[in-house]
Amino acid sequence: MKDEESGNRLGGYLRARRELISPAQAGLPPGGHRRVPGLRREEVALLAGISPDYYLRLERGRDRNPSLQVLESLARVLRLDDVERTYLLGLAAVRARAPRRKRPERVPARAHQLLAHLPIPAFVEGRAFDVLASNPMAVAFSPRLRPGQNRLRSFFLDPEEQAFQQDWANSAADFVAALRTTIGDDVDNPRFVELVGELALSSQRFRTLWARHDVRDLDGGTSAVDHPVVGELRLHRDKLPIDDVILVVYYPDKGSDTDEKLQLLAALSHTEPAGTAPDRPADVPHPKTP
Repeated sequence: MKDEESGNRLGGYLRARRELISPAQAGLPPGGHRRVPGLRREEVALLAGISPDYYLRLERGRDRNPSLQVLESLARVLRLDDVERTYLLGLAAVRARAPRRKRPERVPARAHQLLAHLPIPAFVEGRAFDVLASNPMAVAFSPRLRPGQNRLRSFFLDPEEQAFQQDWANSAADFVAALRTTIGDDVDNPRFVELVGELALSSQRFRTLWARHDVRDLDGGTSAVDHPVVGELRLHRDKLPIDDVILVVYYPDKGSDTDEKLQLLAALSHTEPAGTAPDRPADVPHPKTP
């Protein structure tokens, strides 16, 4: 996390977004040969109504207190959506803060009970996409949803997961953007540092996407996968907060082809009937990710 380590996260984000905007998108003539991708610094400054020298200071971290008006102008020039604009404003608002108290992520007992009663794939994940708990249908849906797995590691480092996802390329971009949103200003969190470092070393695709500084919410949506047993499945995905963790559920349209396939998958995998899961303690600690 180069920009994060240097402390110039605002400058890193501005530079990354600037390089993704073409002159045509910004309403500028294409011009001749361009040595840099996207917009030049002076072009961003011109379009935002600020001096090139001031914009250079922002990118290089020499001025970390831009006004709201300047940030709004930059957001407009860089064509940021609402999530990206909020992220930009948050970067500029970060001030020195006391270190956060790190506490293990725990799955409440009621979440285990809920998992046991759900007849659809469901699991509990932490902020770094560690799988903390899952029901039998989730494991039948994907063995990479067993507790102790990390969904990002599987997504970028496991060939079976890449074959499982019908639109892996776009899903990978969404996943990395969601990770940046989740991290926010918690860049010194050891779990995030460890995970980003491992993926950056092991996956060229992750490095490329991480360098874009995309941010995105990944709360809900639709997933299309190729299951090795029952074939294509199209499922809705929702994320529901429970205390400090997130319950993730996948569910089909009622009466659809995917609905029938999930029922077949349940029968083939001998899923435990609802209510037969053993009692759990009130809190189950976060399992270590291998």
